[in-house]
Amino acid sequence: MKALDGKVVFVTGGARGIGRAICEAMAAAGAKVVVSDLNAEDAAQTAKAIDGLAVALDVTDFASITARMAEVEETLGGIDILVNNAGIFNMASIGKITPEDYRRQYDVNVGGTIFACQAVIPAMKRRGGGAIINFSSQAGRRGEPNVTVYCSTKAAVISVTQSLAKELAADNIRVNAVAPGVIDTPMWDVVDAQFAEYENKPIGQKKREVGEAVPLGRMGDPRDVADPCVFLASDAARYITGQTLNVDGGNWVS
Repeated sequence: MKALDGKVVFVTGGARGIGRAICEAMAAAGAKVVVSDLNAEDAAQTAKAIDGLAVALDVTDFASITARMAEVEETLGGIDILVNNAGIFNMASIGKITPEDYRRQYDVNVGGTIFACQAVIPAMKRRGGGAIINFSSQAGRRGEPNVTVYCSTKAAVISVTQSLAKELAADNIRVNAVAPGVIDTPMWDVVDAQFAEYENKPIGQKKREVGEAVPLGRMGDPRDVADPCVFLASDAARYITGQTLNVDGGNWVS
C-alpha cells in the first residue's frame, strides 16, 4: 500500500518546476492529483503525465478558487490534501517598490494561500480531516537586500501556517509549511537575471554562487522539495502541525 492511496491532492501552481515535481511525487505515492495553475496548457500536460485532473486557476481570483474546489469535490468526492505552491518573486530596492508590485506579491503569495485554505476547509471537514502544506521560503526566515516585499510575504506564510494549525487542530486538519532554499528551476533563471541587474554580475554568476554556498554543496532539485511534501501529507506526519520544515541544504538552521 502506498502512502497516499485513496487521497485527493489539490496543488496550486502545479504545472511547472517545484509544483510539477510535487504533483509527480504525490501521484507516485498513490494520490489522485489535481494540477491547478494559471497556465492551463501546462497544467493539462502535467495532469496527463500523471493521470491527474487539470484545473485552470488564478489564486488571486477568490470566487474562482471556491468554484474550482467545489467542482473537484463533486468530481472526485472530496479533497484530502492542499498544497499551496503558487507564488511569485520580484526584486526591488526600497526606493523602487511600487504599490502595484506590493499588492501583486501579497495577493498571490499570502492572499492565495489564505483563500485557498478557506475554500478547501469545508471539504476537508466533510472528510473528517486533512493536511495543508503552505509554501514559505528561506527568504521568510531572514531579510535579504532588495527583496523586502517577497521576504515579508514568505514570513507571513509562516505566521498564517501557525495560526491555522491552532485553529484547525480540533477538526483534525494539520497545517504545515515548507521553506525551500535555492532550488534549480526555470524560476531561478528569472531570479538570477534580476540579481545580475541589481548586483552588476554576469548572468549565471549569482546562481552559481548561491549553489556553492549551500552547506550540502549544491542547489536543490525540485524532487528534494517534493518528497518532504509527501511526508507532510501522509500519516507518517500525523502528529506534526504548525511547523515550517526547512528544505534548503542547511542554509538556515533552526
